[in-house]
Amino acid sequence: MSFVQKRLKKLNELFNSIIEKPLLTSTLVLVAVTIIVLSLSMQYYINEFDTFIQQVLAEAHGMIFDIAVIGILIFWLNQNGEIRQRIRTYKDEIDDFRLWESEEAAFRTVGNIKRLNRHKIHEINLVNCYLSRTNLNYANLAGSNMNSANISQSSLIESNLENARLNQTNFENSNLNQANLKGAYASGANFKDAFLIKAHFENAFLIKANFNNAFLMESDLQNCYLMGADFENASLYKADLRGAKGLTVEQLAKVKTLYLAKFDEEILEQIKTALPALVGV
Repeated sequence: MSFVQKRLKKLNELFNSIIEKPLLTSTLVLVAVTIIVLSLSMQYYINEFDTFIQQVLAEAHGMIFDIAVIGILIFWLNQNGEIRQRIRTYKDEIDDFRLWESEEAAFRTVGNIKRLNRHKIHEINLVNCYLSRTNLNYANLAGSNMNSANISQSSLIESNLENARLNQTNFENSNLNQANLKGAYASGANFKDAFLIKAHFENAFLIKANFNNAFLMESDLQNCYLMGADFENASLYKADLRGAKGLTVEQLAKVKTLYLAKFDEEILEQIKTALPALVGV
């Protein structure tokens, strides 16, 4: 390789190293342009300074306007575009892991749920998602579609599931203490062995839901639809079932306790007659 070729190769390497560094490239371009502009303007600085400086100041005001209006607007649009793209990516990843029953799928999906929550997104499509053995404490999933999802053995303490679709969803052996399930559509949902202490179910649809061996102490089930719900061996200590629709004495015959539970007068009299031991009469 000749001397000239070696020099050209080094220059090419130097050029490539510069353009690979955006900040350095921008600085060099700025310095070069400044030198050229100042050189060409030198005669005006010397001979026509007063007139020239007025024009420079006018251009400076225009530059400030461009930065204040156009620059900030473009920045805002770009930032919002990036946020929308990130949200789309999180939702796409949830779709990618749907129906995949693995620990990795569960934790990746939960991570995307929390990222969407940080962007104030809570209505998320989680149909058939596998979320077993995960931590969703304080998660906001209000209005989400979680039909047929597997959320067994998970922690959802104080999570917000208001108006969520939970039909056929599996919460077996999960912790939903103080969770908000107001107005949820949870027909056929499985709450077997679940902790639902002080949970809020007001106006929820719990038709044929499974509460076998569930802990419903101090839970609020006012105005719920409970037709065919299974409460076998469940603890309803201090639970509030006033206004519950479709609730029968037969459904409550096999519960652990109804001590201090609240009922409408009509069904309370039936319980006192048929199940006095459960209400402490």
